[in-house]
Amino acid sequence: MAYSTLNIEAGVARLSLNRPEVHNAFDDSLIAELNEHLNQLHALAEAGEVRVVVLGSEGKSFSAGADLNWMKRMVDYDLEDNLADSRKLAALMHGLDTLPCPTLCRVQGATFGGAVGLAACCDIVIASGKAKFCLSEVNIGLSPAVISPYVQRALGERQMRRYALTAEVIDAEIALALGLAHQVVEHDALDSAVDAMLATLLKGSPQAQRATKALLATVAQAPDADSTREHTCQVIAKLRVSQQGQEGLSSFFEKRRPAWADSNNTTHASERRS
Repeated sequence: MAYSTLNIEAGVARLSLNRPEVHNAFDDSLIAELNEHLNQLHALAEAGEVRVVVLGSEGKSFSAGADLNWMKRMVDYDLEDNLADSRKLAALMHGLDTLPCPTLCRVQGATFGGAVGLAACCDIVIASGKAKFCLSEVNIGLSPAVISPYVQRALGERQMRRYALTAEVIDAEIALALGLAHQVVEHDALDSAVDAMLATLLKGSPQAQRATKALLATVAQAPDADSTREHTCQVIAKLRVSQQGQEGLSSFFEKRRPAWADSNNTTHASERRS
């Protein structure tokens, strides 16, 4: 039984958690499936066949975190078994975080534990007003260890200390203020907001977006290093002389749509969801 789905249409990949009966909780099978999907998406994004990835889930919850039956099995795991499990989850977070193309997370409800990491690994998070986030691990004697680099990057160290230690529930508006979400909309407007952001992302040059995402990851590591400054110069110079860079500049001065924009043909969420 598939616990997730991947649909690709007109350059837009929709990766969805599909365990609504257990609020899309994580287990080893779901993690393995998502890692397989992400490996495929990395290759397709590098080749320019996928422009944007939308991460979402079915049902009323985005994800409740770890599956209870999976957690019961963990009680009998030794250290090596737990390390192997944790490394697969770490691969999932890293794979999502480093996708070459823009990533957009659709959050409709409860987002607990590791699911907060999924949201933090995406470039843009659009949340329903009903969304709630929680780093709940300390309440069961654990830690948000694997997801901590990504969530702390989103929240900042000071706020991470509070919410990782208290396991307080973060409502959608607080998530917006903290930077965990980029946009909060009425629940019924969630799909139209995702569609609008997709349309905005698809206006950009695919090559430039991939280069910019890679550039920002480099800049974040050492923003004031000589090597970083030289790297930024190399990136913009190469883009200016590239085919898409030349097309972008020409279309701007000629007051026309660039070629990549004319090739977009996305399907609206209202046509996909009941």
